[in-house]
Amino acid sequence: MKELVAILEDLGARKVKTYIQSGNAVFVGKDKEAPRLSKAIGVEIKKRRGFEPHVLLLGMEDLERAIEQNPFPEAENDPTALHAGFLGAAPERPDMKTLESLKSDSERFRLIDRVFYLHAPDGVGRSRLAAQAERLLGAPMTDRNWRTVGAIWRMAQELK
Repeated sequence: MKELVAILEDLGARKVKTYIQSGNAVFVGKDKEAPRLSKAIGVEIKKRRGFEPHVLLLGMEDLERAIEQNPFPEAENDPTALHAGFLGAAPERPDMKTLESLKSDSERFRLIDRVFYLHAPDGVGRSRLAAQAERLLGAPMTDRNWRTVGAIWRMAQELK
C-alpha cells in the first residue's frame, strides 16, 4: 500500500489514505481529472508491477449515492454479507434472467445505476451468483462488503 500511496502522490493526489491491504484509497484530487487519473494509475502500476489493473475512481457523491440507495438497509447489521459491486460503466444489456437463476434462496440482489447490491447471508465465497455477476452484468466491477464501504466513507469524510 505504500507503493500505491507513492503512485497516487506522484500523480498529484493529496492527503492519500489507504484502507487495509485492499487497494482502496481515498485522496483529494481534481474532479475533472478522474478518467485521466484512472488510466494514469493503471499505467504506473503496470510500469512498477508488470500488470495493469482496472482502476475505478469514485467521487464522494458516487459513494454517498451508493450508500443512500442501498435497497437492503436491514442487512447492514451483517456488513460482511452485504456487498456493493461498483461498476466501471452502466451495463448495456445485463443478463438479469441468468443472474436470477443463479441466486440461492437466501440471496437477494438489485442493480441500481452503476452499483450491483448483493445480500449473501450464507457468504459471498459460496455464492454462484457472486462468482458470475461481473460477466453477466457485462461491465468491469469491483466488489466491496458493507464494512469496507463504510470504512472508506468514514475515511473520505475525514478529508473534508
